[in-house]
Amino acid sequence: MRQEALQTYPLHMIILITTDWKIDALANLQYLDFANNFIEGKIPVQLGNLTHLTNLNLSHNKLSGTIPTFHLQISISQYIDLSYNDLDGPVPSDLGLPEFTLLDHNKGLCGEHWGIPPCNTTKKESKKESKKESKFVISIAVSLIGTTFLVFAIVGAFLLFKGKARKSQIETRIARNGDPFSIWNYDGKIAFEDIIQATENFHIKYCIGTGAYGSVYKAELPGGHVVALKKLHSFRSESPAYPKSFRNEAEILINIRHRNIVKLHGFCFDKRCMFLVYEYMERGSLACILRNDVGAVELDWVKRVDAIKGIARALEYMHHHCNPPIIHRDVSTNNVLLNSKLQAFVSDFGTARLLNPDSSNRTLLVGTYGYIAPELAYTMEVTEKCDVYSFGVVALEIIMGKHPRELLSSLSSSSTKDILLKDVLDARFLPFLDELIVRDVDFVTSLALACLHSNPRNRPTMQKVSQELSGHRYSLPKPFNAISLCHLTGLEI
Repeated sequence: MRQEALQTYPLHMIILITTDWKIDALANLQYLDFANNFIEGKIPVQLGNLTHLTNLNLSHNKLSGTIPTFHLQISISQYIDLSYNDLDGPVPSDLGLPEFTLLDHNKGLCGEHWGIPPCNTTKKESKKESKKESKFVISIAVSLIGTTFLVFAIVGAFLLFKGKARKSQIETRIARNGDPFSIWNYDGKIAFEDIIQATENFHIKYCIGTGAYGSVYKAELPGGHVVALKKLHSFRSESPAYPKSFRNEAEILINIRHRNIVKLHGFCFDKRCMFLVYEYMERGSLACILRNDVGAVELDWVKRVDAIKGIARALEYMHHHCNPPIIHRDVSTNNVLLNSKLQAFVSDFGTARLLNPDSSNRTLLVGTYGYIAPELAYTMEVTEKCDVYSFGVVALEIIMGKHPRELLSSLSSSSTKDILLKDVLDARFLPFLDELIVRDVDFVTSLALACLHSNPRNRPTMQKVSQELSGHRYSLPKPFNAISLCHLTGLEI
Protein backbone atom coordinates (compact mmCIF):
# COMPACT_ATOMS: atom_id res chain seq x y z
CA MET A 1 0.00 0.00 0.00
CA ARG A 2 1.35 3.44 -0.87
CA GLN A 3 2.43 5.66 2.02
CA GLU A 4 0.86 8.76 0.49
CA ALA A 5 -2.52 7.03 0.35
CA LEU A 6 -2.41 6.43 4.08
CA GLN A 7 -1.64 10.08 4.78
CA THR A 8 -4.96 11.31 3.48
CA TYR A 9 -7.10 8.27 4.28
CA PRO A 10 -8.38 8.45 7.89
CA LEU A 11 -10.03 5.02 7.87
CA HIS A 12 -9.09 2.24 10.25
CA MET A 13 -9.65 -0.46 7.67
CA ILE A 14 -6.66 0.90 5.77
CA ILE A 15 -4.51 1.51 8.84
CA LEU A 16 -5.16 -1.96 10.23
CA ILE A 17 -4.06 -3.76 7.08
CA THR A 18 -0.41 -2.94 7.75
CA THR A 19 1.66 -3.99 10.77
CA ASP A 20 4.71 -2.00 9.70
CA TRP A 21 5.83 0.64 12.20
CA LYS A 22 7.62 2.67 9.48
CA ILE A 23 5.27 5.64 9.64
CA ASP A 24 7.69 8.54 9.59
CA ALA A 25 6.28 9.75 6.28
CA LEU A 26 2.70 9.93 7.56
CA ALA A 27 3.03 13.47 8.85
CA ASN A 28 -0.65 14.31 8.31
CA LEU A 29 -2.08 11.17 9.92
CA GLN A 30 -4.87 11.98 12.40
CA TYR A 31 -6.39 8.63 13.41
CA LEU A 32 -4.17 5.64 14.26
CA ASP A 33 -5.93 2.47 15.41
CA PHE A 34 -4.01 -0.80 15.94
CA ALA A 35 -6.34 -2.24 18.60
CA ASN A 36 -6.92 -6.01 18.88
CA ASN A 37 -4.06 -7.01 16.57
CA PHE A 38 -1.81 -9.03 18.98
CA ILE A 39 1.12 -6.73 18.23
CA GLU A 40 4.29 -7.41 20.21
CA GLY A 41 7.30 -5.23 20.97
CA LYS A 42 7.77 -1.71 22.21
CA ILE A 43 5.90 1.46 21.30
CA PRO A 44 8.04 3.21 18.66
CA VAL A 45 9.35 6.67 19.49
CA GLN A 46 8.68 7.63 15.86
CA LEU A 47 5.04 8.20 16.82
CA GLY A 48 6.23 11.53 18.19
CA ASN A 49 6.79 12.69 14.61
CA LEU A 50 3.04 12.47 13.85
CA THR A 51 2.32 16.05 14.85
CA HIS A 52 -1.26 15.98 13.49
CA LEU A 53 -2.24 12.83 15.37
CA THR A 54 -5.44 13.34 17.37
CA ASN A 55 -6.51 9.78 18.23
CA LEU A 56 -4.19 6.88 19.16
CA ASN A 57 -5.54 3.42 20.00
CA LEU A 58 -3.03 0.62 20.71
CA SER A 59 -5.23 -1.26 23.20
CA HIS A 60 -5.68 -5.05 23.48
CA ASN A 61 -2.24 -5.97 22.13
CA LYS A 62 0.96 -7.42 23.64
CA LEU A 63 3.07 -4.28 23.71
CA SER A 64 5.78 -4.28 26.34
CA GLY A 65 8.42 -1.94 27.78
CA THR A 66 7.95 1.63 28.90
CA ILE A 67 5.95 4.41 27.31
CA PRO A 68 8.37 6.58 25.29
CA THR A 69 8.62 10.28 26.10
CA PHE A 70 7.36 11.52 22.77
CA HIS A 71 5.10 14.58 22.75
CA LEU A 72 1.76 14.16 20.99
CA GLN A 73 -0.01 17.33 19.85
CA ILE A 74 -3.44 16.06 20.86
CA SER A 75 -6.56 18.11 21.48
CA ILE A 76 -7.97 17.69 24.97
CA SER A 77 -11.20 16.45 23.37
CA GLN A 78 -9.38 13.46 21.80
CA TYR A 79 -7.78 10.47 23.47
CA ILE A 80 -5.05 7.83 23.85
CA ASP A 81 -5.89 4.20 24.61
CA LEU A 82 -2.96 1.99 25.69
CA SER A 83 -5.02 -0.34 27.91
CA TYR A 84 -4.78 -4.15 27.97
CA ASN A 85 -1.06 -4.49 27.15
CA ASP A 86 2.10 -5.53 29.05
CA LEU A 87 3.54 -2.04 29.49
CA ASP A 88 5.56 -1.26 32.59
CA GLY A 89 7.43 1.53 34.30
CA PRO A 90 6.27 5.04 35.22
CA VAL A 91 4.15 7.08 32.83
CA PRO A 92 6.33 10.02 31.66
CA SER A 93 5.24 13.15 33.49
CA ASP A 94 5.93 15.37 30.46
CA LEU A 95 3.95 13.28 28.00
CA GLY A 96 1.03 15.73 27.86
CA LEU A 97 -1.75 13.13 27.98
CA PRO A 98 -5.26 14.31 27.06
CA GLU A 99 -8.23 14.07 29.41
CA PHE A 100 -9.47 10.89 27.75
CA THR A 101 -6.55 8.53 28.38
CA LEU A 102 -6.93 4.80 29.11
CA LEU A 103 -3.90 3.03 30.65
CA ASP A 104 -5.57 0.30 32.75
CA HIS A 105 -4.78 -3.43 32.64
CA ASN A 106 -1.01 -2.94 32.28
CA LYS A 107 0.47 -4.91 35.19
CA GLY A 108 3.73 -2.96 35.49
CA LEU A 109 2.53 0.56 34.65
CA CYS A 110 2.34 3.21 37.38
CA GLY A 111 1.72 6.93 37.66
CA GLU A 112 -0.81 9.61 38.59
CA HIS A 113 -3.50 8.45 36.17
CA TRP A 114 -6.82 6.68 36.50
CA GLY A 115 -6.71 2.90 36.30
CA ILE A 116 -3.05 2.42 37.34
CA PRO A 117 -1.39 2.44 40.77
CA PRO A 118 0.91 5.25 41.89
CA CYS A 119 4.64 4.66 41.55
CA ASN A 120 6.43 3.44 44.70
CA THR A 121 10.22 3.18 44.62
CA THR A 122 10.51 1.04 47.77
CA LYS A 123 8.11 -1.58 46.48
CA LYS A 124 9.91 -1.71 43.15
CA GLU A 125 13.25 -2.41 44.81
CA SER A 126 11.80 -5.13 47.04
CA LYS A 127 10.16 -6.71 44.01
CA LYS A 128 13.51 -6.74 42.21
CA GLU A 129 15.19 -8.44 45.18
CA SER A 130 12.44 -11.04 45.39
CA LYS A 131 12.71 -11.66 41.66
CA LYS A 132 16.47 -12.30 42.01
CA GLU A 133 15.89 -14.79 44.82
CA SER A 134 13.18 -16.55 42.84
CA LYS A 135 15.44 -16.85 39.81
CA PHE A 136 18.18 -18.42 41.95
CA VAL A 137 15.81 -21.03 43.42
CA ILE A 138 14.33 -21.81 40.00
CA SER A 139 17.78 -22.30 38.45
CA ILE A 140 18.68 -24.90 41.13
CA ALA A 141 15.36 -26.69 40.64
CA VAL A 142 15.78 -26.80 36.87
CA SER A 143 19.30 -28.26 37.14
CA LEU A 144 17.95 -31.04 39.38
CA ILE A 145 14.93 -31.88 37.25
CA GLY A 146 16.95 -32.51 34.12
CA THR A 147 17.15 -31.31 30.58
CA THR A 148 14.77 -33.89 29.07
CA PHE A 149 11.86 -33.13 31.38
CA LEU A 150 12.44 -29.39 30.91
CA VAL A 151 12.22 -29.67 27.14
CA PHE A 152 8.95 -31.60 27.33
CA ALA A 153 7.56 -29.14 29.87
CA ILE A 154 8.41 -26.14 27.71
CA VAL A 155 6.95 -27.74 24.57
CA GLY A 156 3.77 -28.66 26.43
CA ALA A 157 3.41 -25.20 27.92
CA PHE A 158 3.98 -23.59 24.53
CA LEU A 159 1.31 -25.70 22.86
CA LEU A 160 -1.14 -24.97 25.67
CA PHE A 161 -0.47 -21.22 25.51
CA LYS A 162 -0.79 -21.19 21.73
CA GLY A 163 -4.13 -22.97 21.95
CA LYS A 164 -5.44 -20.50 24.53
CA ALA A 165 -4.21 -17.53 22.50
CA ARG A 166 -5.91 -18.89 19.39
CA LYS A 167 -9.12 -19.46 21.36
CA SER A 168 -8.93 -15.92 22.76
CA GLN A 169 -8.43 -14.51 19.27
CA ILE A 170 -11.43 -16.41 17.93
CA GLU A 171 -13.58 -15.31 20.88
CA THR A 172 -12.51 -11.70 20.29
CA ARG A 173 -13.45 -11.96 16.61
CA ILE A 174 -16.80 -13.55 17.46
CA ALA A 175 -17.52 -10.89 20.05
CA ARG A 176 -16.59 -8.22 17.55
CA ASN A 177 -19.13 -9.53 15.04
CA GLY A 178 -21.84 -8.40 17.43
CA ASP A 179 -20.72 -4.78 16.96
CA PRO A 180 -18.35 -4.93 13.98
CA PHE A 181 -18.23 -1.17 13.39
CA SER A 182 -17.20 0.26 16.72
CA ILE A 183 -15.32 3.39 15.66
CA TRP A 184 -12.19 2.56 17.62
CA ASN A 185 -11.80 -1.22 17.44
CA TYR A 186 -13.48 -2.80 14.45
CA ASP A 187 -11.53 -4.85 11.92
CA GLY A 188 -11.93 -2.50 8.98
CA LYS A 189 -10.69 -4.81 6.25
CA ILE A 190 -13.20 -7.51 7.11
CA ALA A 191 -15.96 -4.93 7.51
CA PHE A 192 -15.27 -3.43 4.09
CA GLU A 193 -15.31 -6.85 2.41
CA ASP A 194 -18.53 -7.73 4.24
CA ILE A 195 -20.16 -4.52 3.03
CA ILE A 196 -19.23 -5.10 -0.60
CA GLN A 197 -20.46 -8.69 -0.40
CA ALA A 198 -23.67 -7.83 1.48
CA THR A 199 -24.68 -5.18 -1.07
CA GLU A 200 -23.25 -6.99 -4.11
CA ASN A 201 -21.06 -3.95 -4.70
CA PHE A 202 -23.94 -1.53 -3.99
CA HIS A 203 -26.50 -3.14 -6.28
CA ILE A 204 -29.65 -1.10 -6.79
CA LYS A 205 -31.85 -3.80 -5.21
CA TYR A 206 -30.36 -2.91 -1.81
CA CYS A 207 -31.04 0.80 -2.25
CA ILE A 208 -33.68 2.07 0.20
CA GLY A 209 -33.47 5.79 -0.60
CA THR A 210 -31.74 8.32 -2.78
CA GLY A 211 -31.07 12.04 -2.74
CA ALA A 212 -29.36 14.79 -4.69
CA TYR A 213 -25.83 13.73 -3.77
CA GLY A 214 -26.09 10.20 -2.37
CA SER A 215 -28.04 6.98 -1.92
CA VAL A 216 -28.79 4.89 1.16
CA TYR A 217 -28.37 1.10 1.11
CA LYS A 218 -29.41 -1.59 3.55
CA ALA A 219 -26.78 -4.24 4.29
CA GLU A 220 -27.09 -7.37 6.43
CA LEU A 221 -23.64 -8.45 7.56
CA PRO A 222 -22.53 -11.90 8.77
CA GLY A 223 -24.05 -12.56 12.15
CA GLY A 224 -27.27 -10.74 11.22
CA HIS A 225 -26.05 -7.21 12.00
CA VAL A 226 -27.98 -4.76 9.78
CA VAL A 227 -26.54 -1.35 8.90
CA ALA A 228 -27.45 1.56 6.64
CA LEU A 229 -24.85 2.79 4.14
CA LYS A 230 -24.96 6.37 2.94
CA LYS A 231 -22.97 6.34 -0.30
CA LEU A 232 -21.90 9.44 -2.22
CA HIS A 233 -22.80 9.39 -5.92
CA SER A 234 -19.61 8.75 -7.90
CA PHE A 235 -20.10 11.82 -10.09
CA ARG A 236 -20.50 14.01 -6.98
CA SER A 237 -17.08 13.01 -5.67
CA GLU A 238 -15.48 15.08 -8.44
CA SER A 239 -16.80 18.27 -6.81
CA PRO A 240 -14.88 19.13 -3.61
CA ALA A 241 -18.01 20.38 -1.81
CA TYR A 242 -19.71 16.98 -1.52
CA PRO A 243 -16.75 14.95 -0.18
CA LYS A 244 -16.16 17.82 2.25
CA SER A 245 -19.74 17.46 3.52
CA PHE A 246 -19.21 13.69 3.97
CA ARG A 247 -16.01 14.24 5.93
CA ASN A 248 -17.67 16.94 8.02
CA GLU A 249 -20.48 14.57 8.97
CA ALA A 250 -18.03 11.82 9.99
CA GLU A 251 -15.75 14.13 11.97
CA ILE A 252 -18.66 15.49 14.01
CA LEU A 253 -20.39 12.17 14.67
CA ILE A 254 -17.16 10.40 15.70
CA ASN A 255 -16.96 12.53 18.83
CA ILE A 256 -20.61 12.59 19.95
CA ARG A 257 -22.80 9.90 21.48
CA HIS A 258 -26.43 10.49 22.41
CA ARG A 259 -29.45 8.23 22.61
CA ASN A 260 -31.40 10.44 20.18
CA ILE A 261 -28.61 10.98 17.62
CA VAL A 262 -28.12 8.31 14.97
CA LYS A 263 -24.95 6.32 15.61
CA LEU A 264 -22.10 6.38 13.11
CA HIS A 265 -20.39 2.95 12.97
CA GLY A 266 -17.69 3.70 10.41
CA PHE A 267 -16.75 5.39 7.17
CA CYS A 268 -14.80 4.99 3.94
CA PHE A 269 -13.25 7.96 2.14
CA ASP A 270 -11.63 6.34 -0.85
CA LYS A 271 -12.04 8.46 -3.99
CA ARG A 272 -13.56 5.52 -5.82
CA CYS A 273 -16.09 4.72 -3.08
CA MET A 274 -17.15 7.10 -0.31
CA PHE A 275 -19.75 5.99 2.23
CA LEU A 276 -20.81 6.34 5.86
CA VAL A 277 -21.97 3.37 7.94
CA TYR A 278 -24.91 4.06 10.27
CA GLU A 279 -27.12 2.05 12.57
CA TYR A 280 -30.17 0.97 10.60
CA MET A 281 -33.44 2.80 11.30
CA GLU A 282 -36.25 0.39 10.42
CA ARG A 283 -39.07 2.92 9.99
CA GLY A 284 -37.25 5.47 7.87
CA SER A 285 -37.74 9.23 8.08
CA LEU A 286 -40.33 11.03 10.17
CA ALA A 287 -41.49 12.89 7.04
CA CYS A 288 -42.38 9.61 5.29
CA ILE A 289 -44.30 8.33 8.31
CA LEU A 290 -46.36 11.52 8.55
CA ARG A 291 -47.20 11.41 4.84
CA ASN A 292 -48.48 7.85 5.11
CA ASP A 293 -51.94 7.46 6.67
CA VAL A 294 -51.20 4.02 8.12
CA GLY A 295 -47.85 5.09 9.56
CA ALA A 296 -49.28 8.37 10.85
CA VAL A 297 -52.01 6.58 12.81
CA GLU A 298 -49.43 4.19 14.28
CA LEU A 299 -47.47 7.26 15.41
CA ASP A 300 -50.09 8.16 18.01
CA TRP A 301 -50.09 11.24 20.25
CA VAL A 302 -47.98 9.64 22.96
CA LYS A 303 -45.31 8.59 20.44
CA ARG A 304 -45.44 12.01 18.76
CA VAL A 305 -44.86 13.85 22.03
CA ASP A 306 -42.02 11.41 22.84
CA ALA A 307 -40.50 12.05 19.41
CA ILE A 308 -40.57 15.82 20.03
CA LYS A 309 -38.93 15.30 23.43
CA GLY A 310 -36.22 13.11 21.84
CA ILE A 311 -35.40 15.71 19.19
CA ALA A 312 -35.24 18.40 21.88
CA ARG A 313 -32.85 16.30 23.98
CA ALA A 314 -30.54 15.74 20.99
CA LEU A 315 -30.39 19.46 20.15
CA GLU A 316 -29.89 20.37 23.82
CA TYR A 317 -26.92 17.97 23.93
CA MET A 318 -25.40 19.48 20.78
CA HIS A 319 -25.88 23.10 21.87
CA HIS A 320 -25.10 22.86 25.59
CA HIS A 321 -23.07 19.71 26.24
CA CYS A 322 -20.59 19.69 23.34
CA ASN A 323 -17.46 21.83 23.31
CA PRO A 324 -17.50 23.69 21.02
CA PRO A 325 -21.30 23.69 20.53
CA ILE A 326 -22.62 22.00 17.38
CA ILE A 327 -25.25 23.68 15.21
CA HIS A 328 -27.09 21.21 12.99
CA ARG A 329 -28.34 23.81 10.44
CA ASP A 330 -30.73 21.38 8.72
CA VAL A 331 -33.25 20.17 11.30
CA SER A 332 -36.27 18.86 9.41
CA THR A 333 -38.59 15.86 9.44
CA ASN A 334 -36.54 14.42 6.57
CA ASN A 335 -33.52 14.37 8.87
CA VAL A 336 -35.26 12.72 11.81
CA LEU A 337 -35.22 8.91 11.60
CA LEU A 338 -37.37 6.40 13.48
CA ASN A 339 -36.39 2.95 14.71
CA SER A 340 -38.67 -0.08 15.04
CA LYS A 341 -40.20 1.39 18.23
CA LEU A 342 -40.86 4.72 16.48
CA GLN A 343 -38.27 6.48 18.66
CA ALA A 344 -36.75 9.59 17.06
CA PHE A 345 -33.07 10.07 16.11
CA VAL A 346 -31.56 13.24 14.63
CA SER A 347 -29.47 12.45 11.53
CA ASP A 348 -27.67 14.02 8.55
CA PHE A 349 -24.87 16.18 9.93
CA GLY A 350 -23.40 17.05 6.52
CA THR A 351 -24.05 20.77 6.98
CA ALA A 352 -23.52 20.83 10.76
CA ARG A 353 -21.09 23.40 12.08
CA LEU A 354 -19.01 23.89 15.21
CA LEU A 355 -19.87 27.20 16.84
CA ASN A 356 -16.68 29.16 17.49
CA PRO A 357 -17.19 32.02 19.98
CA ASP A 358 -13.86 33.62 19.02
CA SER A 359 -14.49 34.00 15.30
CA SER A 360 -17.16 34.99 12.82
CA ASN A 361 -19.95 32.47 12.35
CA ARG A 362 -21.17 33.91 9.09
CA THR A 363 -22.11 31.25 6.60
CA LEU A 364 -23.75 30.46 3.31
CA LEU A 365 -27.50 29.84 3.43
CA VAL A 366 -27.95 26.09 3.92
CA GLY A 367 -30.80 23.92 5.11
CA THR A 368 -34.20 22.78 3.89
CA TYR A 369 -36.68 25.32 2.58
CA GLY A 370 -39.53 25.79 5.04
CA TYR A 371 -37.37 25.07 8.09
CA ILE A 372 -34.72 27.80 7.81
CA ALA A 373 -34.82 30.60 10.38
CA PRO A 374 -35.91 33.85 8.64
CA GLU A 375 -33.03 35.97 10.03
CA LEU A 376 -30.47 33.85 8.14
CA ALA A 377 -31.64 35.42 4.88
CA TYR A 378 -30.23 38.82 5.83
CA THR A 379 -27.69 38.21 8.64
CA MET A 380 -26.07 35.04 7.21
CA GLU A 381 -24.86 34.37 10.77
CA VAL A 382 -25.53 30.95 12.22
CA THR A 383 -26.45 30.64 15.91
CA GLU A 384 -28.08 27.95 18.02
CA LYS A 385 -31.34 29.93 17.72
CA CYS A 386 -31.45 28.91 14.04
CA ASP A 387 -31.83 25.28 15.16
CA VAL A 388 -34.43 26.38 17.74
CA TYR A 389 -36.58 27.85 14.96
CA SER A 390 -36.24 24.68 12.86
CA PHE A 391 -37.20 22.60 15.88
CA GLY A 392 -40.36 24.70 16.27
CA VAL A 393 -41.34 23.96 12.67
CA VAL A 394 -40.68 20.23 13.12
CA ALA A 395 -42.68 20.12 16.38
CA LEU A 396 -45.67 21.82 14.70
CA GLU A 397 -45.41 19.47 11.73
CA ILE A 398 -45.54 16.47 14.07
CA ILE A 399 -48.61 17.90 15.85
CA MET A 400 -50.38 18.94 12.64
CA GLY A 401 -49.40 15.91 10.55
CA LYS A 402 -48.23 18.18 7.73
CA HIS A 403 -45.84 21.09 7.18
CA PRO A 404 -47.30 24.28 8.79
CA ARG A 405 -46.68 26.56 5.78
CA GLU A 406 -49.87 28.60 5.94
CA LEU A 407 -49.75 28.77 9.73
CA LEU A 408 -46.18 30.13 9.72
CA SER A 409 -47.16 32.99 7.46
CA SER A 410 -50.11 33.92 9.70
CA LEU A 411 -48.20 33.88 13.01
CA SER A 412 -46.93 37.41 12.50
CA SER A 413 -50.46 38.74 12.03
CA SER A 414 -53.36 39.12 14.41
CA SER A 415 -55.33 36.40 12.65
CA THR A 416 -53.99 33.75 15.07
CA LYS A 417 -56.63 34.80 17.61
CA ASP A 418 -59.24 33.23 15.35
CA ILE A 419 -57.37 29.95 14.84
CA LEU A 420 -58.39 27.25 17.32
CA LEU A 421 -55.88 24.62 18.37
CA LYS A 422 -58.28 21.77 17.63
CA ASP A 423 -58.51 22.97 14.02
CA VAL A 424 -54.76 22.68 13.31
CA LEU A 425 -54.12 19.29 14.95
CA ASP A 426 -53.80 16.12 12.87
CA ALA A 427 -57.44 15.22 12.16
CA ARG A 428 -56.52 11.53 11.92
CA PHE A 429 -56.49 11.40 15.76
CA LEU A 430 -59.45 13.54 16.79
CA PRO A 431 -61.31 13.54 19.10
CA PHE A 432 -59.12 13.37 22.23
CA LEU A 433 -60.12 10.91 24.94
CA ASP A 434 -57.30 11.30 27.48
CA GLU A 435 -56.95 14.59 29.40
CA LEU A 436 -53.21 14.03 29.97
CA ILE A 437 -52.67 13.73 26.23
CA VAL A 438 -54.67 16.93 25.70
CA ARG A 439 -52.42 18.77 28.14
CA ASP A 440 -49.23 17.40 26.58
CA VAL A 441 -50.25 18.32 23.05
CA ASP A 442 -51.39 21.76 24.19
CA PHE A 443 -48.10 22.41 26.01
CA VAL A 444 -45.91 21.09 23.16
CA THR A 445 -47.75 23.40 20.76
CA SER A 446 -47.11 26.40 23.01
CA LEU A 447 -43.39 25.54 23.15
CA ALA A 448 -43.24 25.15 19.37
CA LEU A 449 -44.84 28.57 18.89
CA ALA A 450 -42.32 30.11 21.30
CA CYS A 451 -39.48 28.63 19.23
CA LEU A 452 -40.90 30.35 16.12
CA HIS A 453 -40.62 33.89 17.50
CA SER A 454 -39.47 36.29 14.77
CA ASN A 455 -36.80 37.73 17.06
CA PRO A 456 -34.11 35.08 17.74
CA ARG A 457 -33.33 36.58 21.14
CA ASN A 458 -36.88 35.91 22.31
CA ARG A 459 -36.73 32.22 21.41
CA PRO A 460 -36.01 29.84 24.29
CA THR A 461 -32.81 27.80 24.31
CA MET A 462 -33.04 24.09 23.58
CA GLN A 463 -31.93 23.46 27.14
CA LYS A 464 -34.95 25.40 28.39
CA VAL A 465 -37.26 23.61 25.95
CA SER A 466 -35.95 20.18 26.97
CA GLN A 467 -36.28 20.97 30.66
CA GLU A 468 -39.84 22.20 30.22
CA LEU A 469 -40.78 19.09 28.27
CA SER A 470 -39.24 16.81 30.89
CA GLY A 471 -40.82 18.26 33.99
CA HIS A 472 -43.69 20.60 33.22
CA ARG A 473 -46.82 20.77 35.37
CA TYR A 474 -49.27 22.37 33.00
CA SER A 475 -52.98 23.12 33.25
CA LEU A 476 -55.20 24.12 30.37
CA PRO A 477 -55.88 27.89 30.16
CA LYS A 478 -59.38 27.20 28.80
CA PRO A 479 -61.52 24.25 27.79
CA PHE A 480 -59.76 22.44 24.95
CA ASN A 481 -62.29 23.33 22.27
CA ALA A 482 -61.95 27.03 23.13
CA ILE A 483 -58.12 27.28 23.12
CA SER A 484 -56.77 29.45 20.30
CA LEU A 485 -53.18 29.81 19.10
CA CYS A 486 -53.29 33.36 20.40
CA HIS A 487 -53.71 32.00 23.94
CA LEU A 488 -50.73 29.69 23.47
CA THR A 489 -48.41 32.33 21.99
CA GLY A 490 -49.00 34.50 25.03
CA LEU A 491 -47.78 31.87 27.50
CA GLU A 492 -44.47 32.57 29.21
CA ILE A 493 -41.87 29.83 28.60
